[in-house]
Amino acid sequence: MGLLDSLKKAFSKPYKTISVAQAKELLGSGATLIDVRSAQEWRTGRAPQAKHVPLDRLQASTAGIQKAKPVIAVCASGVRSASAARMLAAKGYDAYSVRGGMAAWRQAGEPVR
Repeated sequence: MGLLDSLKKAFSKPYKTISVAQAKELLGSGATLIDVRSAQEWRTGRAPQAKHVPLDRLQASTAGIQKAKPVIAVCASGVRSASAARMLAAKGYDAYSVRGGMAAWRQAGEPVR
């Protein structure tokens, strides 16, 4: 591996940032959606299929999140979900972060409960 390949690998993201439409497509194929927002944020509205796994709890344990399926993280704007996806990818998950978070989810007209 050359220097350029080494640099690309060192600076590449271990997860993928995806749009709401791409997230919906992955969910249709069996992916798991985790919402990493706080309990207070969770109560303000969430994607119907989301599991609530606050970021601080995810940092301590990934128990209950299957490695066999892709995992999509969502937060309010996309910052915490990127951290969650990075953490999950480091543990061997096929991880994704929703670009724009729940704000983008709502803007796309997706259901919220």
